[in-house]
Amino acid sequence: MWDLRLWYPGTVARRVKTWVRASRWRYRTVVFTAIILVLFVFPACLGAVAGAQTGSSTASASNGATSWMGVRDSSGLNLSSYLLVTGSESIFHPINNGLIVVLQLIFGGWMVIVITGIWGIGFVLSFRWMDLFATPLRSMARVLTDQLNVPIVIIVFATGGSFIVAWFSLRGFHSKAVVQVVTMLGVAVIGPVFLADPLADVLGADGWLTQGRDLGITVAAGLNGDRNPQPTKMVASIQEQLADNFARKPLQVWSFGHVVDDVPSCKTGWTSAVSTGNGDAVKNAMRNCGDSAAYAAAHDPSTHDLGAQLIAGLLILISGTLLLAFAVVLAVKIIRSALDSVYYSFLAIFGFAAGGFVYGPTQTFLVRSVVHAFFGAIRMAVMVIFLAVYVLFLGDIFRQAQGQVMEVFLIGAVLEVVAIIQLKRLDASLDRGNDWVANRVALSLHGPPVKSGSGGGTALGMGTAGAQRNGFSMLKAAGAMSLVAGSPYTAALLRRQDGSLPDQAAVRLLQNLGLVPGGGSRAWGIQSNLNRPLYANAARAAARAAGGIDTAAGAAAGIQAAVTVGANVGDLRGALYGAGFNDVPLTERAIASWGASGINRDDYLNRTVNAWQRVQATSRRVALHGNTPEGAAELAADMATLRVAARTFRGEEQAPIVLSGDQQRFVDNYMRSGRASRLTSLAKLANGADLTPNDQYFQELWNVRPEDARRMWSAIGRAHTENVFTSVEALQANPRNQALMRAVSSHIAGAQATSKHIPFSRATPWTQLSPTA
Repeated sequence: MWDLRLWYPGTVARRVKTWVRASRWRYRTVVFTAIILVLFVFPACLGAVAGAQTGSSTASASNGATSWMGVRDSSGLNLSSYLLVTGSESIFHPINNGLIVVLQLIFGGWMVIVITGIWGIGFVLSFRWMDLFATPLRSMARVLTDQLNVPIVIIVFATGGSFIVAWFSLRGFHSKAVVQVVTMLGVAVIGPVFLADPLADVLGADGWLTQGRDLGITVAAGLNGDRNPQPTKMVASIQEQLADNFARKPLQVWSFGHVVDDVPSCKTGWTSAVSTGNGDAVKNAMRNCGDSAAYAAAHDPSTHDLGAQLIAGLLILISGTLLLAFAVVLAVKIIRSALDSVYYSFLAIFGFAAGGFVYGPTQTFLVRSVVHAFFGAIRMAVMVIFLAVYVLFLGDIFRQAQGQVMEVFLIGAVLEVVAIIQLKRLDASLDRGNDWVANRVALSLHGPPVKSGSGGGTALGMGTAGAQRNGFSMLKAAGAMSLVAGSPYTAALLRRQDGSLPDQAAVRLLQNLGLVPGGGSRAWGIQSNLNRPLYANAARAAARAAGGIDTAAGAAAGIQAAVTVGANVGDLRGALYGAGFNDVPLTERAIASWGASGINRDDYLNRTVNAWQRVQATSRRVALHGNTPEGAAELAADMATLRVAARTFRGEEQAPIVLSGDQQRFVDNYMRSGRASRLTSLAKLANGADLTPNDQYFQELWNVRPEDARRMWSAIGRAHTENVFTSVEALQANPRNQALMRAVSSHIAGAQATSKHIPFSRATPWTQLSPTA
């Protein structure tokens, strides 16, 4: 009884396990009791605490127990403000009152569980927890380095390493001696750089862990369609997706039986009403947005409805509990990755300061420490990618649910269980790969064991870890690819034209990206993309000075600034996105408006002329070789191009141009004759000059004012564009009709002749703005 060894945690756990499994009925009773505690008692206790924090009995708006976490959904609403609408309590319905109390308690516990899970994922990915111990750990590492990095320690271990080199030389193992000398030189060169700040590569702002996290976020952003990822915003986006899928939508189904966010007005009304913390405001919001079913479900629920809400709450509670379990497992894995890197970085201090100079287990110790620390970053990237793929897949399931939300909750609960199992398997696979890489590197330094005839085996100091390679075929394949890439025979096959051997593909890729020295003048890969931030920065500055981001004025100013520094129309969408524009319809309208306003109608005439010439050539070829399927298809394609060009030349529908009888007759006479002298006289009046009595058309134009002349000028352009479009439309039905083809050719030639007869300083008729009558 008083033996302390009987009360050790491990001993107590074994005793309890033995007692529970002593009989079948005892085991079933314990399991049933645990389920009741988890599903009812524990959430109810959390709900009671949450309600006590708010000073109310409904655990509603601004829950003080969870509001400090700051978790928000995609609408910007804090999850701690959520409330469950269950109807009003009444002394005439005691059963309903009891159910409402139980529902509110379960709701409070569920909110604590869900918010904690979502907050935990965001907190771990944001790396705010690392700032708590980064500075103390780096200080400890420097102190330890100062204690070990003394001349006597280096001299002793370097002497031991030199003795082994001499021994290898005397025994005739010259290759091992050379490898050992190179290894010692490598440790001597890399050691001082590492020991200057041992944890900088792990805990630094651009260390391995941060780069691993950012790599995972980059891949996650690519999966979500984001081409300009920002880690902070991406972490917030993941939290918002989790909040929508595991809190906002489940709560709406719990309260109303369906998701009300499908209707934009109901989504806005629900968000505004919930932020007030008033249940009646939520009901009124549903009534005002026209969702009568939601209002009826929340206004006066029956006992049956409350019972259904209780069942739905239990299902949602299970899903939320599994989300919390997944968050805990993921947080433990990510934090473990960071702490493993820190731990093995501490161990690497001993290797670079002393053990790395001596052949055998001490060098293997250094290799394992470096590989394990680097694998922490790889593990970090893999975990973030795993989370992003999981969140994206779950979000797609919710978007495709189309009202079948409860089924999605059940599927989500199953997926969370599967995700936890797969996460553990993935972690175990990374552990095996970690040891396999460390063992291969150590074997490359020491050579295969003496008793191994196959070149495999385990390096000195690796124990049995290096042999556990089952299930990690990817790294095996990567090792084989590296062997082929580093082979001199491969280099000989890929010899350059100038006779030099190329660098390895991986090294050249890193050089082009600017991650290692080389790769031309300051990295070709970076140079090819430097115009993107140039366009984005110019657009951002101009938009902020004009009307702000996501405004029409800001978009127009940003487009102009981006074009000024060299952007094309195809670059504008990316430039505005990089500048911070998130309103996609607004940016697309602005770009379309800019593109349309930058093209002259005269260019459309030239395009119509070119398209018509191609139609003529194709028609002649079809007539010469027969109406083959290939010829008919080519003619149809050319006719479609001509039709689009003619429609574009005509332009949008405009208000009719009102002319007097004499003015209209002058325009009609010009359209029939096409005489340039008529156009010259009309241009003089449109420019404000007076016609002399000697002018050929003075009698027809003596009472025409300049604004009337400009309207007549525009009418000529309108007539040309209409004639071209109408004739092309008629030809579309019968593209081989010679009479229709002559009509199209006549109208296009007339428009082309008019454009050549335009006097100096006058716009073409189809580009002239018509004055209002």
